[in-house]
Amino acid sequence: MDTEHTGLETQALDAYSRVVTGVAATLLPSVAALSVRSPRGAGAGSAVTFTADGFLLTNAHVVADASGGTAAFADGTESTFDVVGADALSDLAVVRVHQSGAPAAPLGDADGLRIGQLVVAVGNPMGLAGSVTAGVVSGLGRSLPARDGRRVRIIDSVIQTDAALNPGNSGGALADSTGTVVGINTAVAGYGLGLAVPVNSTTRHIISELLAGGRVRRAWLGVAGVPVPLPPPLAERLGQKLGLRVVEVVPGSPAGTAGIYLGDVLLSAGGQPVQTVQALQRLMLGPAIGNPLPLTVLRRNAFVDVVTVPAELS
Repeated sequence: MDTEHTGLETQALDAYSRVVTGVAATLLPSVAALSVRSPRGAGAGSAVTFTADGFLLTNAHVVADASGGTAAFADGTESTFDVVGADALSDLAVVRVHQSGAPAAPLGDADGLRIGQLVVAVGNPMGLAGSVTAGVVSGLGRSLPARDGRRVRIIDSVIQTDAALNPGNSGGALADSTGTVVGINTAVAGYGLGLAVPVNSTTRHIISELLAGGRVRRAWLGVAGVPVPLPPPLAERLGQKLGLRVVEVVPGSPAGTAGIYLGDVLLSAGGQPVQTVQALQRLMLGPAIGNPLPLTVLRRNAFVDVVTVPAELS
């Protein structure tokens, strides 16, 4: 019996090893070590090649205040790079190397991840180029505050993993068992705790805007809210447990002009349920600017429909 048990363990470890080595072989040529110089001093991080013509994805904080630097790849080649665009509120940035040649890593969709799923991190922690660590998805739907000057935004759907991440891993790849990049490692929150910005439809839009214009246009309503539970009969009727109670309306803002008031409970925006601040933030990207956005609010136990026109966040 012991021999049979040992054999099963060996098979499982062999399968695990094959997955990790396969992901490493796929992604190591696509991941670069970045050396950055800015007015704040020298810095380092990682980046992932995602197009065949030399565009790389990294963290905004890795290239903050810098216009370029040097990228070193696993095969020993080095190239200078320019910062194409950075978005501090999603902690994502795009850079382009002057001498391309690294293969493009496939970008996936983190919305399909499951807790306990195997993930592999590839990056350059502590200056150790081409490092690979493995672990599992420890949590999903985490939130990470991001700041740009005085503006604070919550990066939602952040991936939590126990794959070892250290300084220098930021900007590197978090991949699933097929070698598909599902996240960009962004922070080490504590011992044994790593976080990554997910690759999904929202971040793909951010990446495309950085490629097109070097910045991300965001919409603004001028309203702040906190989640509140809905009365059980209403929650059952709507199929959602929470709404967003309005606790601040900026005078003269799109929300204020449209007739949103303190105490209103926002139920839906653009036909989509709104239960959290993040759910509303997801709608506040470039395509929403200048376009009518219908809102449904609960006001004194009555449904009220309001049409807002989000403005561009300057």
